[in-house]
Amino acid sequence: MPVKSAALSIAAVISALAAAPTFAQSPAAKPPAYHAPRNAFGQPDLEGVWTNATLTTLERDPKYSERLAMTPQEAAAIEHANAKFIAQANAPTDPKLKTTDLPYECGRGFKGSDCGYNFAWTDPGTEVMAIAGEKRTSIIVDPPNGRLPPLTDEGRTRLAARFRRGAFDGPESRSLGERCILSFGSAAGPPMLPLLYNNNYQIYQSKDEVSILVEMVHDLRHIRLDAQHLPPSIKEWMGDSVGHWEGDTLVVETTNMRPEQGFRGAGGDTKVTERFTRISPTQILYRFTVEDPEIYTRPFSGEVALNAARGPIYEYACHEGNYAMPGILAGAREMEKEGRDPGAGPRDASGAPAAEGSE
Repeated sequence: MPVKSAALSIAAVISALAAAPTFAQSPAAKPPAYHAPRNAFGQPDLEGVWTNATLTTLERDPKYSERLAMTPQEAAAIEHANAKFIAQANAPTDPKLKTTDLPYECGRGFKGSDCGYNFAWTDPGTEVMAIAGEKRTSIIVDPPNGRLPPLTDEGRTRLAARFRRGAFDGPESRSLGERCILSFGSAAGPPMLPLLYNNNYQIYQSKDEVSILVEMVHDLRHIRLDAQHLPPSIKEWMGDSVGHWEGDTLVVETTNMRPEQGFRGAGGDTKVTERFTRISPTQILYRFTVEDPEIYTRPFSGEVALNAARGPIYEYACHEGNYAMPGILAGAREMEKEGRDPGAGPRDASGAPAAEGSE
């Protein structure tokens, strides 16, 4: 894999390019008067390959306050900064550089030796998400500030336990994505959210089911139409999804999710309600609401544009965890033999905690 060259953080570039002007929040975009064509079963036709790749983030930058939409100038600045960032990141790297010479902050959350991907290998999108002509400041639309609601005390405890460093006891303690069980992040969902790459979906419809093939880790969601939920004791990956049609909209309620999959620490009692509405020949408006009063202090909702994309979707062959798992666990066992905590982070030559950012 090519080594990523030094590059400025996209956040820093964007901040330098544009400051947000202040004006009243834009009202929620209303889908135009479009009616999707019907399939052989009389259902609105949602079939096809779609992508949710976007530069719009899940949570809103506080500088936008409660504004739902950007100005055209703000959106253009972000898209220009992204193009510049990609060009810098893909520039050739000096072959004399070592891993430790890589930049500590190289953008998009990567640091130090994790700056291993040239960004030609990623595809988070090149444009700010547009819905009904509005360039959105965030995926989250409720709460009005575009931020996830605060966690409850129980939620904070679960999140800390889930993301604690040092989960090296066995393969079961590693992440689902690393183990090639389920998509990274929340690509498969619900809710289905964009990631750094592989943001494609293919929707299939039959009389009794809508199926969604997720590119990331080749997940497949089954949405049973006009059915009853399984007993709460039966937990499933991606949950138990039951759907029905309300006019042009497919409404899906998902419960019975496995606790290991819980979104941002949510548990097995989460309920996610999704609404898929085709608002043009080339776009589906995807809305979702997440409810888990044990974890979140209030429900939250978001909107995502699913834009028509060229197919086909090729199989995502997940092997990294298969190859890396023996090394990860064997390394942890060696550290334990030396009396070191595998979850304590990097150490310098003397065994003391290494300086922040060193590898």
